[in-house]
Amino acid sequence: MNKKFFELPEEKQLRIINAGLEVFAQSEYKKASTEDIAVKAGISKGLLFYYFHDKKTLYLFLYDYSEKLMTQSVMDDHFSEITDVFELLEYAAGRKYAVLEKSPHVMDFITRAFYSEKEAVSGDLNKRLEKTTAEIYGSCFTKMDSSKFKPEVDAFEILQMLTWTADGYLHEKQRLGKHIDLDDLMEKYKVWSALYKKIAYKEEY
Repeated sequence: MNKKFFELPEEKQLRIINAGLEVFAQSEYKKASTEDIAVKAGISKGLLFYYFHDKKTLYLFLYDYSEKLMTQSVMDDHFSEITDVFELLEYAAGRKYAVLEKSPHVMDFITRAFYSEKEAVSGDLNKRLEKTTAEIYGSCFTKMDSSKFKPEVDAFEILQMLTWTADGYLHEKQRLGKHIDLDDLMEKYKVWSALYKKIAYKEEY
């Protein structure tokens, strides 16, 4: 990637970023057109490749940008104070919701990237996803109040199950080509979280 991109005015950077997110959110990687991205960004295709050497570099930059956007929205002072794992996850989901509500293409882009298979970017994405997942579980377990869990319950397995439930919802929407309704997702997430909390926690909690 050419560092000259970061010397552009912020408005122009965001125009290129948003154009890329929109086009990649609407099509799988191999079918997404860099020509369309350039047109939406108001620049030439040659200039796009001046900043990003190739399509893959642009795509991975956008993925890293989206992940950083989500992480920064969550990791605030209040996040570091929460010890209840379900409260922590719901707080994180709410913070992400606030960001995605303002940047709708980010949600569709990340979802499509998450389920990318047999694409030129799949290997690189899998490595990034594994790292992100490990960091998420690490942040949850580091501050988790484990005394709330029933003795027979594996906290890690509960977290995985909640993650898989949300993933299944997103995968189904993506498979059917439906836009993800953030309000619906948040409502369902609260229901799933309450169910798993009932399974995992002792009665007094």
